[in-house]
Amino acid sequence: MAEAHQAVAFQFTVSPDGIDLHLSHQALTEIYLSGVRSWKKRVIGLKNSVVTGVYPASLSSWLFVVIAILATMYTRSDPSMGLIAKIQEHLPRPYVMLSASLCAVPDAWCRAVLFSTMLWLLLIFTMRMCLKQLLSYHRWMFEKHGKMSNTTKVWALVRIFSGRKPLLYSYQGSLPNLPVPLIKDTVNRHLESVRPLMDDTEYERMTSLSEDFESGLGKRLQWYLKLKALWATNYVSDWWEEYVYLRGRSPIMVNSNYYGMDFMYVTPTPIQAARAGNSIHAYFLYRRKLNKEELKPTRIPGTVIPLCSAQCERMFNTTRIPGEETDTVQHWQDSDYIAVYHRGRYFRLRMYHAGRLLSPREIESQIQKILDDPSPPSKGEAKLGALTAGDRIPWAKARAKYFSSGVNKRSLDFIEKAAFFVTLDDDEQGGVADDPTRIDSYAKSLLHGKCYDRWFDKSFSVVYFKNGKMGLNGEHSWADAPVLSHAWQYVLTTDCFQLGYNAEGHCKGEVDSSLPGPQKLNWEIPPECEEQISGSLAVAQALADDVDVHVFSFEEFGKGKIKKCRVSPDAFIQLTLQLAHYRNQGRFCLTYEASMTRLFKEGRTETVRSCTNESCAFVRALEGGEDADVCRRLFHEASEKHQQLYRMAMTGAGIDRHLFCLYVVSKYLQVESPFLKEVLSEPWRLSTSQTPLQVEMFDLVNHPEYVSCGGGFGPVADDGYGVSYCALGEKMLSFHITCKHSCPNTDANTFGGEIRKALRDLLQLLSPEQAEPRKAAAQRPELKKDL
Repeated sequence: MAEAHQAVAFQFTVSPDGIDLHLSHQALTEIYLSGVRSWKKRVIGLKNSVVTGVYPASLSSWLFVVIAILATMYTRSDPSMGLIAKIQEHLPRPYVMLSASLCAVPDAWCRAVLFSTMLWLLLIFTMRMCLKQLLSYHRWMFEKHGKMSNTTKVWALVRIFSGRKPLLYSYQGSLPNLPVPLIKDTVNRHLESVRPLMDDTEYERMTSLSEDFESGLGKRLQWYLKLKALWATNYVSDWWEEYVYLRGRSPIMVNSNYYGMDFMYVTPTPIQAARAGNSIHAYFLYRRKLNKEELKPTRIPGTVIPLCSAQCERMFNTTRIPGEETDTVQHWQDSDYIAVYHRGRYFRLRMYHAGRLLSPREIESQIQKILDDPSPPSKGEAKLGALTAGDRIPWAKARAKYFSSGVNKRSLDFIEKAAFFVTLDDDEQGGVADDPTRIDSYAKSLLHGKCYDRWFDKSFSVVYFKNGKMGLNGEHSWADAPVLSHAWQYVLTTDCFQLGYNAEGHCKGEVDSSLPGPQKLNWEIPPECEEQISGSLAVAQALADDVDVHVFSFEEFGKGKIKKCRVSPDAFIQLTLQLAHYRNQGRFCLTYEASMTRLFKEGRTETVRSCTNESCAFVRALEGGEDADVCRRLFHEASEKHQQLYRMAMTGAGIDRHLFCLYVVSKYLQVESPFLKEVLSEPWRLSTSQTPLQVEMFDLVNHPEYVSCGGGFGPVADDGYGVSYCALGEKMLSFHITCKHSCPNTDANTFGGEIRKALRDLLQLLSPEQAEPRKAAAQRPELKKDL
């Protein structure tokens, strides 16, 4: 196993004969190749900046404009209407003398090229402004299917201005800024959202608070917020990142981080090191595409409308750094290695050798060396990761005191500057058909592990289990789950369908015998720091033990049958959750559904308040035994209302982000608002989110077994539920439910049962002919393999 001193490029000794200098040729070569790779990345970045800067035009279009102008001049006509001659008058004198001296290039040609360039830049500016205006139009989302207005038909010209073969960030300069809603509209929407949750007396009091705020302090706060919107790219995102994520002082494990799962029915190889070899290699292939901006911009499904890609920038080489008052997100431009944890020890594993990325077989070999290494952890090293799982202030103080210099700082830098973090877990995880609780254990392991065997501050950590299963844990502050989900699904498909394994289950390819081995990191942990580690571990362990998780796949029907009922699958599931929660708790509650605002520059999320007057009326009617026709009518009204709220949230007309920013402004101005204080303290007892599935990556028709179970997150409220769901193809749904054991009124398994029953009841209500008897577990025996 390579030690730290082997990475030093030179050593010297002092003797009576003088200084004896020893140069390491291998280390110097690696430094040189690393520099070459870094410069290549800069050149590619510069080239992409130019290509993106002129989009939706192309660099070749400049040549076309120049040739067109010169060709027109050749016919002895002046396409510039005298501007080319004017250019001559305003050119600096030295330039005129230089042009006259160039016999091969007539002076008129130089002026024509300059005019052509100016015309080309003007055309680009015009096209970008047109594209920005077209992307600012969102009324098409609110029009009924098949009924398109004339304005929307004209708006369809966005296809003409959207260009060809865009890079990842080509649309960034054309995306509109997030608009600030009218304060009157936001207040009225909030009142409507809380009406089903309040009695008449409470609602009258809230109405009075709202009116006082709208006519008084709200106007002042709104003025400051509009001022920020004029100055900043996005009036929400920076404050959202800082105050919702980075200033939180409680553990980010469970409370903020989330997880993603492997394939549900397939384990491509049972060899832990081989699975790591392929998927780590796939991650670096994805990073290469990301750096070269070769990934296609994400779009609204079925349209050419692009979404903001700014969150992709900090996916790799990123770490959350703890602070006493607030954390920070630190991103490095490049990193050529990963950090690996195994049995209490940390390793640095370089991913490049001789200027090339290691092959999957070489990575497997390196991972196997770590698995076979018998060395024990250093004193205090084994549970060091618990510092990232506990409260943030103790971790910030310990980092400043014990990890700011010497060997501890060097080793910590290796972890924090790594491309990402890898855990080699000795446990076997995954579910089997006859033991569904195994998948619950799998989810809990990904959510928090042993509380010390993950580095929760890294942008993401990949976990490899002993039986070949894998999963990930993502830190939330730098980006939202769909961004990391895209990379995860790319890795899953590349692992199985492009890289593959040989007959023995090992990665394909050969191993270069000259590869240096992994470098074990060294630590000097004092007893005082060990006490702090133990304290953080105790806090994290108590939190982990309190989490109740239940994961299940619903195979009786999927979004295919739901769409045949002419209902949005998302609205169907949200109403299912409302019905299930009412049956479980006997009441309605404030419900959070995450929606994205990436139609706007640097957009992140907005809240859809899914518990509405319409949804409550439907649930009461169904539970009260009303006629089926009445229930169907109320269901469709509730579904339409939910779709309307979702569209409004996507287009910047939500409730919660606007009120949140007004609250932040009030804190800066040091003024108190009873209305905002009450709104921001409302508990979200049902927090939900849909995991997107990149349908172009998975062929679920021909390979239905290659489907991921999605991912999940911890409960937001101590007495509530967290629910993540995903439509897996056309015939299956998956649900991840979390709550806390310490609350006597919540139970993840019980709530899961209510969701199953509600799904069947709603399909039976909407389409009795489509509702089928409950399928047995053996319905699809070809998929019921060992998970």
